[in-house]
Amino acid sequence: MGKDIFYYNEFSAYLHSVFGRKVQKITLDGGFTCPNRDGKVGRGGCTYCNNQTFNPAYCHRHLPVKEQMKEGISFFSHKYPSMRYLAYFQAYTNTYASLDILKQRYEEALEVDGCVGIVIGTRPDCMPDELLDYLVSLQERTFVLVEYGIESTDDNTLLRINRGHDYKCAAEAVVRTASRGIPVGAHIILGLPGENRQRLMLQATELSRLPLTTLKLHQLQLIRGTRMAQEYAERPADFTLFALDDYIETVIDYVERLRPDIVLERFASQSPKELLIAPDWGLKNHELVDKIKRRMRERGAWQGRLYSE
Repeated sequence: MGKDIFYYNEFSAYLHSVFGRKVQKITLDGGFTCPNRDGKVGRGGCTYCNNQTFNPAYCHRHLPVKEQMKEGISFFSHKYPSMRYLAYFQAYTNTYASLDILKQRYEEALEVDGCVGIVIGTRPDCMPDELLDYLVSLQERTFVLVEYGIESTDDNTLLRINRGHDYKCAAEAVVRTASRGIPVGAHIILGLPGENRQRLMLQATELSRLPLTTLKLHQLQLIRGTRMAQEYAERPADFTLFALDDYIETVIDYVERLRPDIVLERFASQSPKELLIAPDWGLKNHELVDKIKRRMRERGAWQGRLYSE
């Protein structure tokens, strides 16, 4: 496949357009918790969630943020000496603390040599105005991207998976953040219980109305130790887990309905084998991307082909 063929807006190309070089995200654990776990919003967290699936081998929660950042850079720098890095606060809710603590964690990561920006993963109900004010000022000296876990645009689904917020909350958070000039990403899970193909295609259209810069998609995975895994064991008929070929076709159909300028960061999540119950496709993420591109070429498909304002 020629590099000049457009299939979709790739995240690596987006980062290169911003920084003019190869940039890698370093996953960090800031030591935060979640309002959906400690009782402020709910207890037990989202039914699908086991945060052990988020952290790579170099990410150690017990280490200070700066040390995590240095270990992550060491993990990659031998292969790409000229690479630069983004501090990616991913585990749990990375805006769920006092502003002083948040500033301390973010600034600590940004002090590390080679760090050129920050990516903050959070919930849409955890973005106070005072934090947005700080992020606007921070953006004057470094790159900032806020990623919201939206997961679904269907309120019935959000209730079922115990998200603790509705879609209106998510949409408002995206609009509030983007209106301040901060790039916004969203995270969506494809294949949640009760969501059929038609619902997913409508979801792509709905998300395209939001001022999103980036979007992450991944397949529903059943992870050991989660409430959803228990629900699956008790009522497997409630779940339709994607076979690989079916997922590829669904992703392509979805991408064709997305707004053409949204940057697609990923199509799948790769959880540790010891935690994954199903589906296990036996592929690395880059192998899945290759299959998706090959199938898009065969179908004559591209991002936004079926998008309509």
